Amino acid sequence: MYSSSKRDFKSCFLSLGSGARVELMTSPGEPPRPAHLAVSVASREAVDRLVKAMEADGVRIVSAPRLTGDAYYEAVIADTEGNLLEITS
Repeated sequence: MYSSSKRDFKSCFLSLGSGARVELMTSPGEPPRPAHLAVSVASREAVDRLVKAMEADGVRIVSAPRLTGDAYYEAVIADTEGNLLEITS
């Protein structure tokens, strides 16, 4: 279980045998809903390259690559239907 020290947010990871993980999170005031999908790539440099290429192709960048409070390096993009995809190292 992870709890943020910066905001009222908790999350828990469920690891699957294949290496995939499902993260369940809660933040007061937000209704239950699917938040986003996340894909882990090889490195911070890979995140940067992928986001730069997506931006050049007109993909909407919701959150540019950054280091989060819980030490993940990630960016968030939106697909054509508004679904969010987190790209992390």
